[in-house]
Amino acid sequence: MPQTISHHAALIYVMVTISAVDRTMNDDEVKRIGNIVRNLPIFKDFNEDNLVHMAEECASILNEEGGLDAVLGLIAEALPVHLHETAYALGVEVAAADLSVKQEELRFLQLLRDSLELDKLAIAAIERGARARHAVL
Repeated sequence: MPQTISHHAALIYVMVTISAVDRTMNDDEVKRIGNIVRNLPIFKDFNEDNLVHMAEECASILNEEGGLDAVLGLIAEALPVHLHETAYALGVEVAAADLSVKQEELRFLQLLRDSLELDKLAIAAIERGARARHAVL
């Protein structure tokens, strides 16, 4: 397991973990991760060729004993406070990608917001924004 990870890796770990926490990474979630990495300013200087390696590294840690706690610790340690809300927003975005947020995903989001010590108002705003973006007729 890596001792420390980069800011980009931490954000990718959030997205990979939320996608994998229910034991399936569906196409909608994988596409959403790719779109996020390609389009959001936070990934402007990120080499997209590293995405698969980082995803595999995260999956490897998750498969270890205590892997989820280890990933959460790496994420919290790697991200400066001003990126905590960004990390949570990316997790919510990937969870909502298939228009169905599963119980395991909700539990991971709870653990993530606790480990990042997010404010309840920020959490509510992020989640409400995701519901508005993913509304269907």
